[in-house]
Amino acid sequence: MALTLFVCIVLLMVLGVPVAFALAISSAVAILVGGKYPQLVVFKEMFTGIDSFPLMAVPFFIFAAELMSGGALTHVLLRFAAQFVGHLRGGLGYANVGSSMLFSGISGSALADAAGPGAMMVKMMQKAGYDRPYAAALSANAAIMGPIIPPSISMIIYALQDENVSVGGLFIAGFIPGLLIAAALCVVNWYVSKKRDYRSTDARPSGREMLVNTIKALPALGLVVLIIVGIRFGIFTPTEASVVAVVYAFVCGKWVYRTLRWDAIPALTSRSALLTASVLLVMAASQPFAWILTVEGIPQYLSELIISWELSPIMFLIAVNVLLLLFGIFMEPLPGIMILVPILAPIANALGIDPIQFAMVVVVNLTLGMITPPVGGLLFVTCVATKTTLSELNKELPLFLLAQFVVLMLLTFIPALSTWLPHTLGF
Repeated sequence: MALTLFVCIVLLMVLGVPVAFALAISSAVAILVGGKYPQLVVFKEMFTGIDSFPLMAVPFFIFAAELMSGGALTHVLLRFAAQFVGHLRGGLGYANVGSSMLFSGISGSALADAAGPGAMMVKMMQKAGYDRPYAAALSANAAIMGPIIPPSISMIIYALQDENVSVGGLFIAGFIPGLLIAAALCVVNWYVSKKRDYRSTDARPSGREMLVNTIKALPALGLVVLIIVGIRFGIFTPTEASVVAVVYAFVCGKWVYRTLRWDAIPALTSRSALLTASVLLVMAASQPFAWILTVEGIPQYLSELIISWELSPIMFLIAVNVLLLLFGIFMEPLPGIMILVPILAPIANALGIDPIQFAMVVVVNLTLGMITPPVGGLLFVTCVATKTTLSELNKELPLFLLAQFVVLMLLTFIPALSTWLPHTLGF
């Protein structure tokens, strides 16, 4: 059954079958070939896979991000980020990274960041004299922070696959890796801007303008603080936090910024429903896949095999990084988490690797696959949103990929970067 499962999934993925259907079909074929279980198991496990209270956070966080975007939050955050660095050499590049970092604390999605503030920043940077392919590459890389800085859909799904971590702990753990990625991108922007002489023609805003922009941005920034503080002090669970986020986003858009129209809500709801359905369909289809692996004893077998090799934790993490980098080239982060985490997390735990550190390595690594040619989903979204060709975008990627790889290695070799903050806060 296991051999059939892996052969089918590889063939279907090569043929371009959507991930959710490839997972479900592979599971059905494996059970048919095995002959030990009824086909009804596939449907039972699919329903079991989404029968989870924590999963309710996914649609609510997605809807909160849509409400914030519909409420002109993107413009507010762009002005707030640009006022501090927009007048410097390469300033709009720094503002691009800063606005993506701020928006990441609301959307939880890399694709939403790239299609929203990322696309807007590319237009602004191009008007200021930046090369469009460079601006697009910077936006695509900055969007990587979406699934890493809390709230994060990827981390919610990860916590469901590994009982040794909590959603709140992973949310807190994502801050430092997210800031490291932002710093790495700023270093690349500084180098490229100096080399190509990307200068700003805008004067530094007056103190009064900066104060006004900051005051306007405070309600939007307050959402992240509300979520983290509420979870940390037990005011609400991560699932309840997602509902609070929806109410907060609606109040901000409708009555604080007064830009959210009643007639826009049906379209925002529809987009949220479609994105939620796509996430939960993959989640449901991955459950029978994981069930077959479990009943066939694949995770236990691999765990015993790898432990018998007597690898050190560092060597294991390096091997996992290589595997995930290759895996992430061809598969999106969510199905990657659902397929690989049940296999790899028990091995990491047996080797004494902190589960929060391992979670950060996995999430960051698989997310990088979204900007890795030739299949990276963020690359295609960015190309469409910014009207840039894929070949132009790829030429600007090497420096960014090097910077992201350096951050990944830091997370691999320095556990405290992932674990210090959540452990300090009691997770």
